[in-house]
Amino acid sequence: MCYGHIHTKQAIFISMAKPMPKYSKIHYGFTLIELMMTIAIGAIVLTLAVPSFNTVIRNDRLTTRTNELVASLNFARSEAIKRGIRVTACKSQNPNATPPSCTTSNSVNWSIGWIIFTDPNNNATFDSNTETLLRIQENPLTNITMTGSLNIANYISFVASGQSRLTNGNHQSGNIKVCDDRTGNIGVNIALNNAGRLLTQQEIACP
Repeated sequence: MCYGHIHTKQAIFISMAKPMPKYSKIHYGFTLIELMMTIAIGAIVLTLAVPSFNTVIRNDRLTTRTNELVASLNFARSEAIKRGIRVTACKSQNPNATPPSCTTSNSVNWSIGWIIFTDPNNNATFDSNTETLLRIQENPLTNITMTGSLNIANYISFVASGQSRLTNGNHQSGNIKVCDDRTGNIGVNIALNNAGRLLTQQEIACP
């Protein structure tokens, strides 16, 4: 009887046990509608971001070209003071030539490149037989322009005192406007004063 009683309780326990529930598999991923919405949002963001990124790049190119010219002119001034003679920077269409030469053509501007040289005979022309070439700058063709006002359209010359002087001995000053093919207040102005010092101004109207 004892064994039979135990067997009955086991049977009741087994009969009362609930079957384990069956869980369906969970699938992770995107539906077609969600994917299309994601692509559409991405396209909108890209459309807004690309013009802004292009503007940053073009502004950076203007700044870089401006800084290159300013650095070269400051170098020319320091060399004039150090050497105690006139040092000239002029725009050049062939800075890598042997020898290079200055250009006075109105059809080109400082953006094409420039050379810096000692100029003891005060003629703003590089005489390779008697003068020393100090630095060259060759620029790739771009849509950037660097247009100098009348007195500094072709050359900038520094004497031993560090002042900027024309070949006739008069003080030399003026502005170089740096622009590209855009319009608006995106340009940079390089201002040269009579003391030979340079100042840059941002947000200049172009063209």
